[in-house]
Amino acid sequence: MRVRAVRSTLSRRVAAPLSVLVVLLGGCATDDPATTPPPSAAPVTLTNCGTPVTVAAPPARAVTLNQPATEIMLALGLADRMAGTAYLDDAILPEHAAAYATVPVLSDRYPAKEKLLEAAPDFVYASFHSAFGDEGVGDRAALAGLGIGTYLSPAGCPKQHRPAKLTVEDVFAEIRDVAAVFGVPERAEKLIAEQRARIATAAARIGGARDVSVLWWDAGTDAPSVGACCGSPNMIMSAVGVGNAFGDLTGAWADTSWEAVVDRDPDAIVLVDASWDQATAKRAFLARHPTLKDLPAVAGQRFVVIPFTSTSAGVRVVLGVEALAAGVARLPAGVDR
Repeated sequence: MRVRAVRSTLSRRVAAPLSVLVVLLGGCATDDPATTPPPSAAPVTLTNCGTPVTVAAPPARAVTLNQPATEIMLALGLADRMAGTAYLDDAILPEHAAAYATVPVLSDRYPAKEKLLEAAPDFVYASFHSAFGDEGVGDRAALAGLGIGTYLSPAGCPKQHRPAKLTVEDVFAEIRDVAAVFGVPERAEKLIAEQRARIATAAARIGGARDVSVLWWDAGTDAPSVGACCGSPNMIMSAVGVGNAFGDLTGAWADTSWEAVVDRDPDAIVLVDASWDQATAKRAFLARHPTLKDLPAVAGQRFVVIPFTSTSAGVRVVLGVEALAAGVARLPAGVDR
């Protein structure tokens, strides 16, 4: 079993139910107390996955599970509030590598609950529902009973509480939530402003290519799993301003058929690149398939490779947007738009 592939699929498409009121006590450390105002110690109340969350004071010993959560914390300058981290899918972003090196790594996957408790956390922040499932550190209610608060990315919420159609604004809302919990809301606004500017610049690159139809191929060869109407793939395609070839299918991802791909004849194909399912293997499969090899997008090598870590809701979404925009901008002039 491909552990990471299974983890990513489950964590994106299924989420565990939540029922917990979180009350936390924490410290008030800052990155640079001489120049940065201390974090707000006022209680914060928000709703996370349909559950009220109350934070009495900024956490001082947070543990992050999953790369998007870890990198949001680091991007907000909160490494000094992290008692541990676990489960990366890729190398940490270079700009955060030095800060990440100061945080104890509890496990390369999910830590055992005993290992988590050894870190004495007052808060656990995760991106994928699996973090709080049987393969993770235990459910949120149990952690709350131990005095440990939790937060789950809205993209990983139960379906009834997940955004109906994930957008970049939902990622920004998560960044604001986390910054509020840790008492540094001004850092969130600075980060969001920077990301908005980068997304706008990327979208502007494609000019007259806005009618391009894109197939987002996530995984699967017998029945391809493609980006559907409402998850991260569609979020990135919408931010760039291109069409989603399977945007009429429900859900974040959906299984379809290669016959349907041929019928829809996309202008370009996104190949999601992951260590467990590499873009080079996807490209080779398309090139040798008796029918797909003649598809104009395949024959014309109209591929855009996007790392898996740039497709999950987090600070790397901007990298996914930039990669897709750059790929579309390079499409041959003869592509039917």
